[in-house]
Amino acid sequence: MSLNSTPSSERIHISLFGCRNAGKSSLINAITGQSLAIVSDHKGTTTDPVSKAMELLPLGPVLLTDTPGLDDIGQLGVLRMEKTWQVLAKTDIALLVVDAVQGFRQEDHDLLKKLQEKKLPRLVVMNQCDRLAPNAPRQFEGEESVFWVSAATGENIHALKEAIAALRPQQEERRIVADLLSPGDTVVLVTPIDESAPKGRLILPQQQTIRDILDTDAVALVTRETQLPRTLAALKEPPRMVITDSQAFRQVSMDTPDSIPLTSFSILFARYKGSLAGAVQGVLALDSLKDGDKVLISEGCTHHRQCNDIGSVKLPNMIRKKTGCEPEFVFTSGGEFPADLTPYRLIVHCGGCMLNQREMESRTLRAAQQGVPMTNYGILIAYMTGILPRSVELFPEIARLLPNA
Repeated sequence: MSLNSTPSSERIHISLFGCRNAGKSSLINAITGQSLAIVSDHKGTTTDPVSKAMELLPLGPVLLTDTPGLDDIGQLGVLRMEKTWQVLAKTDIALLVVDAVQGFRQEDHDLLKKLQEKKLPRLVVMNQCDRLAPNAPRQFEGEESVFWVSAATGENIHALKEAIAALRPQQEERRIVADLLSPGDTVVLVTPIDESAPKGRLILPQQQTIRDILDTDAVALVTRETQLPRTLAALKEPPRMVITDSQAFRQVSMDTPDSIPLTSFSILFARYKGSLAGAVQGVLALDSLKDGDKVLISEGCTHHRQCNDIGSVKLPNMIRKKTGCEPEFVFTSGGEFPADLTPYRLIVHCGGCMLNQREMESRTLRAAQQGVPMTNYGILIAYMTGILPRSVELFPEIARLLPNA
């Protein structure tokens, strides 16, 4: 996958935080060498988080986000700050930008404490140091890494970029499915084409899974659910596994011999994002749903919902049929995810292909801390159709979490 086409969910998220007029927008322009953010002397110019995907050498593909001021005021200010905290949940590297002339304010101290508690890679950037008196001291109390820069003159910007690159999160290599394959294996991918399928292209989880298979020197064979029996019959040897879209789980399970491992894109992505174990345990809460219980159905993207949308139509109907009760369904999408989850009896999340790992981990942790079971679309569908044990056989440590395992 080229740098220009790297999905936002796979980029390193670098976010700039600070009070109004600290020079966050000027700094983001200086770091990128482009006029990405509007700059003004008027306080509160940035009213919503503004993100830009780009390549930042020597770091690579990144997503830079400029946020509203921490000291925003009024009712709109409160709403803007909610957006800022949503950005914080998906931030990999944080830059706390402080006006070097005014120095630290209470809001800066409060945010720095949050960053420390989250153990988030961070830098304190004392901006606008060109406005300091020539002999003004450049000191900072504490053990934080501090850079004195000027977005206006470019002073120390290069060193700041090098320091940002040095904070690159060190993570074990994550693979969607490649670690389950050997070179030469054949994988059959089932991709239904219905009214919700994007015109002329595959959805992101399908694209990324195909690329992961090809990177292993394995063979990706893509077919529709209606052609699966013919596809399997045409193969001289059984495939290593079948991966299906969750909506076709029941039919694909019937058409795939028991000797061939079967799973779904949604289950693979729960594993890829680190939430599979919790999602398998969380789905068991479905059995205790009652009339009036609140169920949150959350999508990570903001696509236009079709008349027969899986999240807002199909899943609620399947839950009603399976449980025989009438829960109250609440829907969120994109960056919207409630801070208070306690009103909900169950959370059903999408696979999270549009969310980076940190944000999915943040949502999963928030649900766990508040004692609310959380699962995802594919696991819920597999459970309701009775094929969840089969769909996680590839992962024995997960299969043991199910009752009667």
